[in-house]
Amino acid sequence: MSQSNKPAAVLATVVIVQFMVSLDLSVVNVALPAIQGEFGLSATTLQWVVNAYTVVFGGFLLLGGRLGDVIGRRRTMVAGLVLFGAASLAGGLATHESVLIGARAVQGLGAAALSPLSLALITVTFEEGPARTKAVGMWAAATMLGGALGVVASGLLTDFADWRWVLLINVPIVVAALATAVRGIGGAVEGTRPRLDIVGALLVTAAMLLLILGVVRTDEQGWASAVTIGTLAGGVVLLAAFIVVETRVREPLMRLGLLAHGSVAGANVFGFMITAGQLTAFYFVSLHMQSVLRYTPAIAGVCFVPFALGAVVGMRLAAVLVDRFGHRTALVAGGLLGAVGIGWFGAGGPGGTFLTDILGPSIVASIGIGVSFVVMGTIAMQGVAGEEAGMASGLLNSSRQLGGALGLAVLTTVAATVTGGDRSPAGLSDGYSTAFLLGGALIAVGTVIAGLLIPRAAMKTAAAEANTGG
Repeated sequence: MSQSNKPAAVLATVVIVQFMVSLDLSVVNVALPAIQGEFGLSATTLQWVVNAYTVVFGGFLLLGGRLGDVIGRRRTMVAGLVLFGAASLAGGLATHESVLIGARAVQGLGAAALSPLSLALITVTFEEGPARTKAVGMWAAATMLGGALGVVASGLLTDFADWRWVLLINVPIVVAALATAVRGIGGAVEGTRPRLDIVGALLVTAAMLLLILGVVRTDEQGWASAVTIGTLAGGVVLLAAFIVVETRVREPLMRLGLLAHGSVAGANVFGFMITAGQLTAFYFVSLHMQSVLRYTPAIAGVCFVPFALGAVVGMRLAAVLVDRFGHRTALVAGGLLGAVGIGWFGAGGPGGTFLTDILGPSIVASIGIGVSFVVMGTIAMQGVAGEEAGMASGLLNSSRQLGGALGLAVLTTVAATVTGGDRSPAGLSDGYSTAFLLGGALIAVGTVIAGLLIPRAAMKTAAAEANTGG
């Protein structure tokens, strides 16, 4: 464990940063109509206000995760925060759509350094056992609350202030994070400073960019178009080249042996699948409330509060379940509960209300996802050496980001196919319901696969550590 890090300040930094990064994955969604109206954007251009952040964030995650191991975690944290804050300010003050979209891309670059670094800092600051489980619980809470409250903030700020505040709100958050980071994160690179695998970094970054770009543009190009097939094929070829390179270099960007650990492999499969289902919930629940139940953006945003509260309950429950049953059982229980909750959203319809369509599934899904997020973050870092913490964290974040992009693109296509040309509340509801059911199925399948990959020995060790205080 790092002796130069101050645990309280590190945890404060991690929570602030992860909340902010997750907030910006969803905070512009409800504000999109207002942005479109101000700049006169076409539907195709408008989606890049979201996609610019998503594509760059996902594309640079593995590189961002490794940077902290190579050049120092405090230096990487400060650089990422400065980038993120400056881009938020530029986007909030933008007078042209190109400036706004460019600022969102730079935000994604900053987030790619910050997000994997937050989990890596927990790994090198807190010993395995209850202390790390609680810290990961705080990280998971910040992740889920940022995503849920991003929708709430977007609706309230758009209705009662101005859409620009969905970006400008990041500036004071960045200032707070910088203050805790400089105070709490050690400046030195401990041990031998690893080299940065430049060739591997270029290959995997280009591969991730092409894969995510190909997926997020399917609503514009279609899955069978030459552009989509060529983009995805290019991403697969570059990813294969990256794997070959990583088996031959002395200090790889991504040590493939990490995936030989059942716990790490299981956590990454689970992260891929649950993020696909979770983003389905955020995206389609928001559409269901505004297009089917006819709620205003502000009311739709406030309706996400039970999801946020349920996530907090789930994260507190995670430590109890890990204590009693171990990581594998807690992950499976949380994942299956989350799958039931997401699927339950599919029972809603045009005649529904908040009480019948939203409240029950929100509570069930958020508690289950809250439990599983804590356990996923802990398992993904189990047994990982301190000098590879950023590598393992970057891998988990890349799995989640790619899963979210692919899952949302596929389920959006499915929902549109079911809806057809019927834009009535009943027609839209049929498409959304299908997406919810498939999203729940994805989480269930991911949970089962992860349960099979995570070894029983890890489950027993986890329970023993918790019961003995680590």
